[in-house]
Amino acid sequence: MSRGFRLGDVRALIVDIDGTLFRGAVPLPGLSRLFAFLQSRRISFVVVSNNATKTATDYQRRLAEQGVHVPEDRILTAGAATAGLLQRELEAGASLYVIGEPALREVLHQAGFCLVEDASQPAEAVVVGGDSTLTYEKLKHAALLLQGGARLVGTNPDLLCPTDEGLVPEAGVTLAALQAATGIAATVIGKPERPLFEEALQRLGSHQIETAILGDRLETDIRGGQLAGLWTVLVTSGVDDENSIHEKGIAPDLVVKDLDMLVDLWHEETSAGA
Repeated sequence: MSRGFRLGDVRALIVDIDGTLFRGAVPLPGLSRLFAFLQSRRISFVVVSNNATKTATDYQRRLAEQGVHVPEDRILTAGAATAGLLQRELEAGASLYVIGEPALREVLHQAGFCLVEDASQPAEAVVVGGDSTLTYEKLKHAALLLQGGARLVGTNPDLLCPTDEGLVPEAGVTLAALQAATGIAATVIGKPERPLFEEALQRLGSHQIETAILGDRLETDIRGGQLAGLWTVLVTSGVDDENSIHEKGIAPDLVVKDLDMLVDLWHEETSAGA
């Protein structure tokens, strides 16, 4: 545990999903216990994901299957954070061209944007998320719109996404292709960039000094939390472990092997301080 960090001082928690709460579709040990502890201690939380291929409702159902009932406004995806930023920065009803799954299109449509289908119509922005049906045609229309003045927005920078088949291309690959083709840099919303963290803090109504992020990836969860001024907790049930810390040079404030260990430490510290 890093100097100055106390679990007992944490009043709000940002919780990553993939690799932290679930490995693929499989819930990780301690998931239900973690949320029971947070609720019993009245610690506010927001569940977050860089994955823009699923909606908050999708994750809400997955958690409910484990007996964990989380209000939809306490689940924040990179897609929803993207919609929120664009609502603040573009005019109502602005036109967008979307490369992404139906979940991303749904959240942008519900936010009041007009979704165009090709480059025959102008667009204020090209929004890129993970897309398992990516084609040359989609890249072509996006490149033409970007050359015509559209803004490039990425839901997340992840190059690869873990699946049952292995690691497969994610939004970052598409963004790299479009940036190479047009020379236009993307505004990225998801971890480790600040917009998703800022939206999470707003939903929590908390200050950085009393907020921690719990995640399994050093480059996104931990580095992003550090850039946002949060306390950081790495759980080694997903992508990174203690060896990764030395290899990547990113040091969290606390490392735990699983969610049960985190709850045990948190309970011990808060009970001792009672």
